[in-house]
Amino acid sequence: MRIRRNGIVGAWSEDPLWAKVYPLLVEHPALGAPLWRLGLGTDITRLYAAVREIGELPDGARVLDVPVGGGVALRGLRPGGRLRLVAADISPRMLERARAAARDRGVADQVTTSLADVGRLPFADDSFDLVVSFTGLHVFPDPHRAITEMVRVLRPGAAITGSALFTGSFRGLERRYGLVHAAGRLSQVLGPMCTAAEARRWLAEAGAPGARIEMSGGIGYFRAVKD
Repeated sequence: MRIRRNGIVGAWSEDPLWAKVYPLLVEHPALGAPLWRLGLGTDITRLYAAVREIGELPDGARVLDVPVGGGVALRGLRPGGRLRLVAADISPRMLERARAAARDRGVADQVTTSLADVGRLPFADDSFDLVVSFTGLHVFPDPHRAITEMVRVLRPGAAITGSALFTGSFRGLERRYGLVHAAGRLSQVLGPMCTAAEARRWLAEAGAPGARIEMSGGIGYFRAVKD
């Protein structure tokens, strides 16, 4: 699933411009919140709330965060905790940012990084207690394959959770979401994407049926448990 693009921002593996902007928006709500509200009709604090599930896991639990991006999932770790979070990404520069963010938050002892392609995750079956993918599914070149791989490495009874832009038929003011998608594809920030119904079906096919997907403006928050 590694793809090379020669667009105005470059492939994710090449650290495109958006890879630098996104962490700024997430880590500085005063800047990011109004832009998320304007462009996607959602409250950025929903993202932070979704991350809290990580901190509710028992000591020793193993978490996969893919793609780590700007390290938003690190908000779920607490200094002195005993979780084991694997931050995976196709971009070496993103992994550098994640390591720096982990040090800044005082949780570096709980974080390891892995240069990984989500379409061929280098982890054993049933090896994680939680898989998170925040604002990542829509950038993958093959979201179906990505979902299959993320569920594969999840242990039975554990959850996969995250957020994504989903395609659909937009009306009224929501038509701006379609414009955001078009701009993202033109700049090669977004991949082919999928509908919420497709994501729910692919999760079920991979072994995580009954996915709950809640839309908040143009962002969908999903969660499913592996059989």
